[in-house]
Amino acid sequence: MGACVTWQKQQLPSDHPPVKSGRVGVLLVNLGTPDAPETGPVRRYLKEFLSDKRVVEIPAIAWQPILRGIILNTRPKKSAAAYREVWTEDGSPLAAITKAQAEGLQARLGDAAHVDWAMRYGTPAIPDRLEAMMDAGCDRILLAPLYPQYSGATSATVVDKANDWLRDRRWQPAMRTLPPYHDDPAYIETLAADLSAQLDALAFEPEVLLLSFHGMPQRTLELGDPYHCHCSKTARLVGEKLQRPGMRLVTTFQSRFGPAKWLEPATDDTLEAEAKAGTKRLAVAAPGFSADCLETLEELVIQGREQFTEAGGEQFAVLECLNAREPGMAMLEEMVRRELRGWV
Repeated sequence: MGACVTWQKQQLPSDHPPVKSGRVGVLLVNLGTPDAPETGPVRRYLKEFLSDKRVVEIPAIAWQPILRGIILNTRPKKSAAAYREVWTEDGSPLAAITKAQAEGLQARLGDAAHVDWAMRYGTPAIPDRLEAMMDAGCDRILLAPLYPQYSGATSATVVDKANDWLRDRRWQPAMRTLPPYHDDPAYIETLAADLSAQLDALAFEPEVLLLSFHGMPQRTLELGDPYHCHCSKTARLVGEKLQRPGMRLVTTFQSRFGPAKWLEPATDDTLEAEAKAGTKRLAVAAPGFSADCLETLEELVIQGREQFTEAGGEQFAVLECLNAREPGMAMLEEMVRRELRGWV
């Protein structure tokens, strides 16, 4: 006759910390921003950003003396002035919009998931928000870099930062990552419809719609980064959806930095060249940005207008990013729910 074993529930020690688990988290991540449009905060932000080996692929022994000795002593003042041009009552436009996107997604997902947001550089930091999610009981987390087109300098570095946090944790959550969505039908259809509506609302009909993506060094393409191909495919698919005879689509790259050769054609050069060639009416859209930021609001809206009109252009407009408006939020919800299948 087999022995009868009676199992007793193990009693936890009285000082055992409470443990929360069983929740699903979604962390929206964008590039980053200084905490204030002043030289000190901008210097701290640029130091973190430009010290990332995925952003600047130069050996640290050669790059850090240049960064610390020259760039961080000259660029922060100029960048702070640019940030002041676009700063709002809610702070940095990028941070305010990303926060609004997280709040909007939370309202759409309800109790199905806990939604938060972070910046890759600056605050709120990715490790801090992941830690807060774990404290809230999220043991399954979807990391969602809000970059439609993949690049090692954007999407990959978000994953790097999350992995740095995971490496130091004894109890790790299960993690998923939102894939790049440069050719996702939901993104293409939403983007094309939104751009079309904004074009219809303009007081003029553009001869050219310039699709400006953030630039990357040419070397990244040669080393196998798919970013240039992703941007090109997005531009082609959006152009096919827009179906606007008489309006040319031109794809360019903005925000060149340093002496290295960057992806071309450059946005600033193209704006000047179009105006000098006789283009009088031009609109710009930035499909690579999920939220308006310094690069769209200052570099395109302010500098871009000056470059185009001073070269002979007459009517100029920069279209909004999807931001936290209804079309973009519906698209984001669709993509996030797809990635949460099996968890939610």
